[in-house]
Amino acid sequence: MLDKLKSIIKNLWFRDLGEDPIHINDTAVRVRAGILLIIPIYMIFTLIDVVYGPTWNVVLNTTSVDTFETDWDDHIIYQVEATKRVFDYSFQTKLLVYALIEMLLGMSIIGARFSPTILLASFLVIGRKPEWKPIGPKRCAWIIGASFISVCIVFFNPDAVALWVNNLLGTSIPVDENYVPSWLALNLVWICLLFMWLEAIVGFCAGCKIYALLVKIGIVNRYCEACENIDWDEIKRKKQQRLDKKNKK
Repeated sequence: MLDKLKSIIKNLWFRDLGEDPIHINDTAVRVRAGILLIIPIYMIFTLIDVVYGPTWNVVLNTTSVDTFETDWDDHIIYQVEATKRVFDYSFQTKLLVYALIEMLLGMSIIGARFSPTILLASFLVIGRKPEWKPIGPKRCAWIIGASFISVCIVFFNPDAVALWVNNLLGTSIPVDENYVPSWLALNLVWICLLFMWLEAIVGFCAGCKIYALLVKIGIVNRYCEACENIDWDEIKRKKQQRLDKKNKK
């Protein structure tokens, strides 16, 4: 047991630090995805509240006054004292920045040593048979995740991002507008939640499939054993069979 602990501290989830291409323990990757799954779940609740929640707060202990008017749906309109709802995204921003750092740390051996979730996941899978997978496809998945996170950070901090761009480029972008639609941020979080759930629970890596497709069409020229093992002809044949059955009906 002590030898296993020493090995985990030394190698983390890597099979061999000196090999090329680098392989990592996919079992630990799935455990890590399960740990980080709490972040998109929390963001879903936050964005649902932002998108579909009320924008006004009625002042407590005040009396509503009947205006004797109705709206288009024949609902009675009342006059109340209310305040405009102000959202504070400081905690969400810190959480997203941490998630972004986690995505970036996993892409290299040096960075992985600074990731608490990689260390924790590596310890949690002690005693379980490792499943070695090349790191290339996983990096693609983490890049996609980092992109989604970056968009959400911009959504939660449009003023800070606009100020940063203005100071950097000398532009005069308005700082009181949000350049990321709320529906886009919400959908990206849903997609991120789905991808991480598939990785953690089902063991299906959507980012890896995208990487395999990039290898197939020649955009990515790096060899990937897992990608090369995909039988594209068989996939095409099965797709054609489904189309033939559909046409017969």
